[in-house]
Amino acid sequence: MNKDTKQVYQFKISLLGIRPTIWRQIQVPDSYTILDLHNAIQGAMGWDNFHLYKFTMGINDYDAMPEGRRIKSVFSLENCRAYYEYDFGDCWEHEVLLEKILPSVPGVKYPICIAGKRACPPEDCGGTPGYSNLLRIIKNHRHAEYKNIMEWLGEKFYPEKFNPKDVCFDSEGSLF
Repeated sequence: MNKDTKQVYQFKISLLGIRPTIWRQIQVPDSYTILDLHNAIQGAMGWDNFHLYKFTMGINDYDAMPEGRRIKSVFSLENCRAYYEYDFGDCWEHEVLLEKILPSVPGVKYPICIAGKRACPPEDCGGTPGYSNLLRIIKNHRHAEYKNIMEWLGEKFYPEKFNPKDVCFDSEGSLF
């Protein structure tokens, strides 16, 4: 954590269009930029940061936020909701909700993931419809695509499993 950080912003990031909801709760330094927040979301959600993204405060593209803007100049408790789209092909849409602004805790290294539910969909699985299909296939060992999907995943995928203690961030906020 930067020694100048006096406050942390606590966000809840919810992946839209999937039920039950996949979400993460993170705390980031008030000095973070939109790019830093993007990196922290990538790390917390388990995405690989291979694709383009954008943040918007409204529903129009002209509301997109520049990467260099500080989160404290964009988010407030009155202006607490934004939308984050990752991978314009798969179109993963997230709600980003500022829940609290808290004093930083000495000795805590930010960003930190403090809570969440469910594993994030694998990168490039085809968006919400592709993910639904993937879940259907991995539940059926006899499905014609089961072997191919399991090879593509590279390991066993547990869609209901998530532990915030497993999230480790590098110096840029991304998962490593």
